[in-house]
Amino acid sequence: MKLPRPIQDMRTIKKLLTAAESEARRAGDELPGPEHLLLAAFDLPDDTARRAFERAGADPAGFRAAIDDTHQRAMHDVGVQVAGPDRPLPEAAPATGPYRLTAPGQEVFQAAVRLAKAGSGSPLRGAHVVAAIGGQQRGTVARALRTLGVERAALTAAADQVLTER
Repeated sequence: MKLPRPIQDMRTIKKLLTAAESEARRAGDELPGPEHLLLAAFDLPDDTARRAFERAGADPAGFRAAIDDTHQRAMHDVGVQVAGPDRPLPEAAPATGPYRLTAPGQEVFQAAVRLAKAGSGSPLRGAHVVAAIGGQQRGTVARALRTLGVERAALTAAADQVLTER
């Protein structure tokens, strides 16, 4: 998996994956998934994920609330009372061993890397993660985007526009 700018890309990957793991732990999840990668991408220094999300008509700050709402509705639908302000989720234990993602998380990460490689020598950026998220048809991230009223195709198009800006 050769990237156009290996040192810069490795730094970005480390920041992205470390932050995604922290997001997953905060949410009580054992492994990071696509939603955690997107939250982590919002905080990358290149700011392209945040700009792409805003260009698609969504507020990055509202994404975390949409994820929480999605989880609460799913649990409610199966009859489970969920944590709330008075019953917070316990943080997941720190990860040990090799870095792992959920299967959808791995799919999004690999798609983002492929998009970066396919670009004209562009390093891996947050907007690559956003574009890869646009390909997710199911799961928490897709439901959270629907909650926000964000069309996946519009999200991918916005990410592509941000990536082509100079």
